[in-house]
Amino acid sequence: MTEGTTQDAAGGGRKAADPVRRLYATVLSCEAIVIALAIPVAISVLDVPGSTAGGVCGGLAVACLLMAGLLRFRWSFAAGSVLQVAIIATGFMVPAMFFLGAVFGALWLTAFWMGRKVRGLAAR
Repeated sequence: MTEGTTQDAAGGGRKAADPVRRLYATVLSCEAIVIALAIPVAISVLDVPGSTAGGVCGGLAVACLLMAGLLRFRWSFAAGSVLQVAIIATGFMVPAMFFLGAVFGALWLTAFWMGRKVRGLAAR
């Protein structure tokens, strides 16, 4: 091992990961997988043109992954909420996405609620 590869919390190295941010990132990452899997469904089952399905669903999947990486910024939570609405709107292309988007939207709101609860307990 080279010097500086391991850092402990007491050593003042990297800041400990925020569990709330990790929860948001997990929701967005799982959502990206589900949206990407909607592409072949849209093309083969629903006869949506490949460029449309790939552009819309692929773009949203990439946006989810980017948002998962940008959660350290305060504005990213609002942008993630807008992204949830956009994902529900993909239900007009793949009707099952109305349900799946609502499920992930509920998970996003639950993460928000749990995050406030955890941060409130940590403040005490």
